[in-house]
Amino acid sequence: MNCELRKLSPDDGGDIYDLLQELPREENGFINGCNGKTYDEFKKWLITSNNVSNGIELEEWMVPQDIYWLYIDGLPVGMGKLRHYLTSKLKEEGGHGGYAILPSHRNKGYGKTLLKMLINCARDMKIDRFLLTVQNHNTASIKVALANNGRIEKMDNQRHFIWIDC
Repeated sequence: MNCELRKLSPDDGGDIYDLLQELPREENGFINGCNGKTYDEFKKWLITSNNVSNGIELEEWMVPQDIYWLYIDGLPVGMGKLRHYLTSKLKEEGGHGGYAILPSHRNKGYGKTLLKMLINCARDMKIDRFLLTVQNHNTASIKVALANNGRIEKMDNQRHFIWIDC
């Protein structure tokens, strides 16, 4: 099995568009803002997302964020987000990032692989500790975080706060 993490590019094409149409629009707190968009809207979204990654045209509440695609044997099967730093709001909801695997490719260990690769990207960005805020009912994601040496530091009535040393 060949696993590859590719950073979003404005030149991404149909394979990524198809991935984003199959990934749910919102699931367990992970937002896929491209689900339901036309191909032309997707191409504009890529440019906007690339600008966000570079800190260009950020809204007041935003931080720079990179988007990545997990490819397995040449096919995109997942999406990950990595925020460059945390605000006080992101420490309570959102964390450093999140990930989603296509429903048709779940239960194959790809979530664990994707999170591990995101943690490595965070380390390269000089992030020492990676925070995931996982909804309490999302037991699959909690298991993925724990399998990546995550430690539950607190829980509230909505979320687990899981820190992973980079």
